[in-house]
Amino acid sequence: MSQSAQFAVERLDGQAAAHAEAAFRSVYAEAFAEPPYEETEADVSAAFRRFRSQTRKSTFVGALATHDGEPIGMAYGYPLSPKTGWWDQLTEPVPEDMRREDGHRTFGLMELAVRAHWRRQGIARRLHDTLLANSNAERVLLNVRPNSEPAVAAYRSWGYRKVGDAQPWPGAPLHDVMLLPLSAGQPERSPCPG
Repeated sequence: MSQSAQFAVERLDGQAAAHAEAAFRSVYAEAFAEPPYEETEADVSAAFRRFRSQTRKSTFVGALATHDGEPIGMAYGYPLSPKTGWWDQLTEPVPEDMRREDGHRTFGLMELAVRAHWRRQGIARRLHDTLLANSNAERVLLNVRPNSEPAVAAYRSWGYRKVGDAQPWPGAPLHDVMLLPLSAGQPERSPCPG
């Protein structure tokens, strides 16, 4: 796609995202079928069983990028509850102050994906910033596979730093746990490669 192609990014609450599940799923399935993920239809189905549960959270936020009505990118997440198990997945414990959650402190970025032909045009960054546009969170937390080099590079360029390794589910490969401090509840602005 050309650098001048126009796209729109829409912020969605849980109910609207649930209604747009097919669009989220189509982007997810295409992006995560690629190496290093190589997710199968069974993996995608499991992810979207979780998605249906996640969209029922009152704090869920989604973002969908489209071009001429076709979905080209998606992202979603929500603030972590005080009872989150996210920090328990780390292979090495982190200080108690880092793992403290109150339902507002940390926005958990669950998924972010852009279709291959649309990458490196700033869509991922727009999706990311759209999710966080009205957030009062102090920080954003995500897991990323370290062998997903373009994703890791993008997150680092946006200001994320690795705080540990985690195995997010039994049998999963190790993921980098990355944290982005937010200034005044807004994402820090920096150039992005894609």
